[in-house]
Amino acid sequence: MLQTLRSAWKIDELREKIIFTLFIILMYRIGNAVPVPFVNTAALAQYFDTQLQNTVLGLYNVMSGGAFSQATIFALSIQPYINASIIMQLLTIAIPALERMQRDGGEEGRKKIEAITRYATVGLGLFQGFAYYLMISRYGLLSQSGVWQAIVIIMTFTAGSALIMWLGEQVTEFGIGNGISIILFASIVSRFPDSLIKMVSNIMGGTLTWWFALLMMVGALAIVALIIIVTNAERRIPVQYSKRVVGRKMYGGQSTHLPMKLSMSGVMPVIFAQSIVSLPATIASFFASPQEGTFMHGFLKALGPESMVYAMLYLLLIMGFAFFYSTIQFNPIEVANNLRKNGGFIPGFRAGRPTSEFIQKILNKITFFGAVYLGIIAVSPIVISIYSKMARDSGIALGGTSIIIVIGVALETVKALESQMMMRHYKGFLE
Repeated sequence: MLQTLRSAWKIDELREKIIFTLFIILMYRIGNAVPVPFVNTAALAQYFDTQLQNTVLGLYNVMSGGAFSQATIFALSIQPYINASIIMQLLTIAIPALERMQRDGGEEGRKKIEAITRYATVGLGLFQGFAYYLMISRYGLLSQSGVWQAIVIIMTFTAGSALIMWLGEQVTEFGIGNGISIILFASIVSRFPDSLIKMVSNIMGGTLTWWFALLMMVGALAIVALIIIVTNAERRIPVQYSKRVVGRKMYGGQSTHLPMKLSMSGVMPVIFAQSIVSLPATIASFFASPQEGTFMHGFLKALGPESMVYAMLYLLLIMGFAFFYSTIQFNPIEVANNLRKNGGFIPGFRAGRPTSEFIQKILNKITFFGAVYLGIIAVSPIVISIYSKMARDSGIALGGTSIIIVIGVALETVKALESQMMMRHYKGFLE
């Protein structure tokens, strides 16, 4: 990765793209430090520390780089855009007109879908900004209250989410890769120094031993290696194209393969599963704590992050969403029809239904493997925290979701830089 960055820096055009991307990240980080007016940020941070851990709002705080708990102008981060994109993906499957627009509309259809996604992002930002205002207003976290203050707070949150979407689009067009992914990468990485400082202070304070901290770092490196291996792994199905004569020329006859990524769904199943499994604790955080011994207290405790029920439910939801998301992304029937139209076939299988059934069988196998892989990375830290008192008392957040996102975005960015350098035939890179 470092070698790729050094090689890219020597190319004037790529150097300008890297500098532009770093400038956008700087603007984003500055916006993360600017608080929204009329909010008592100190009381809000204390409330997050005591009430909103292990809830879906805590996930939002991680994705925003800590801006959510500080009520800055970028507090909503890219969540409205991600939610709008997911909704559009589902609607594209459910609504035939959108499906035709995406499949047959070409560049014009893609632009229309992107425009609808932008409008949906603004709408969701307005809704989430209103919900955030209701939460901080209900718990008396405002320095001033009133209709004017409410309008300013809600519109600031909404404008911040729209501005982040625009910044991401600028990085995509003029920067080095997918802008939304890079902004999410910057949000997560910005929390690593605080976690490292917290680990060192816990070691100095005696709540965390040095050997356990070393063990945690070795485990993190092992997870990173596993993520890199699985992210780059793919199942290649051989494809043979039959020969055909057109005029005096012969076409086809070559052999190729159909690549299928082992981790086809990425980190989305983990995000979906964590949002749903944290929903009871999120709803309960808006009400008074139930008394010990009541049904509601036992229910929330059973679904709390310190229980095996939570871990098992989390694992099942991850596997379910992995199969759901792979079904959305990959259609074996459509792939089989495209192969038949182009004169291609999988050796040993007839074109049409036998080919689609074979591809579906392979898809189920690799999806199951990818789901188990995501489940192990996401659930293992929870199980360690349940059975290790030192891990609970250390105060270090153990989670694989952030690592999956960071490694995935880093690999995607490196591949984008390498492809751009290959197109320019950069001598230093080819050597």
